[in-house]
Amino acid sequence: MKRLAVIGHPVAHSRSPAMQRAALAELGLEDWSYEAIDVEPAGFAGRVGDMQSEGFVGANVTIPHKEAALQAAGSASAAATEIGAANTLSFSEGEVRAANTDAPGLLEALPEPAAGKRALVLGAGGAARAVVWALAGQGARVELWNRTAERAEALAAEFGVSAQGGPAPTLAADHELLINTAAAGLDPDQDQLAALGLDPAGLTPAMTVLDLVYGVAETGLIAAARAAGATAVDGLELLVRQGAASLRIWTGLEPPLEVMREAARRPSSSA
Repeated sequence: MKRLAVIGHPVAHSRSPAMQRAALAELGLEDWSYEAIDVEPAGFAGRVGDMQSEGFVGANVTIPHKEAALQAAGSASAAATEIGAANTLSFSEGEVRAANTDAPGLLEALPEPAAGKRALVLGAGGAARAVVWALAGQGARVELWNRTAERAEALAAEFGVSAQGGPAPTLAADHELLINTAAAGLDPDQDQLAALGLDPAGLTPAMTVLDLVYGVAETGLIAAARAAGATAVDGLELLVRQGAASLRIWTGLEPPLEVMREAARRPSSSA
């Protein structure tokens, strides 16, 4: 059995197992499996080090391990190295190789090219690194906000983009892209907009809003974006896009996007 997994903390909410299992079945890869592994940060490197001997050929990596995943790898793709974070690990012949499919997944999920657009990115973790790198590389005008301003300033300086100061993000009328990478919203009982300090009155029909967070229902940000008439792309679509790119790396086969999309959106109880 060739084993795959998603590693995170928390990870029980992840739709990756249902999505990737459906894809493996559609591709006829009956000797492949996919599971979820919850690992706290202190145990991440050790867990990765044990995986190849346990039959794993690859793993997706999610919050909060994406930067640690790059450090745990013996080699990395150029994109992962430049981004400074990885969400995809491959195990072969005693080597751990890192890649980043968050960046291409984001660009594929955008309804229009990012070139020339003014974008505000919320968060400063591993996912934010991929988003900022991808948008800046496409010629977008990127601003970064994080609740800890020092982290936003450091990341913005690293990638040559702007940082917003202040305790809350500021949406301007000419912002065309708003992308949330912060963990706020993972807890379904949390008021996501309040946690981010985001005023929904700043959302406009001219904006495209993407939220990397997803759950059993639409997030507060996606709900507010749709109410404002903005174009909304939820975290499940982004999950499908990056997951498909990871599957392509591991199997060399073309992923069945529609099958993955349907499985990702199926209620957990019927997955």
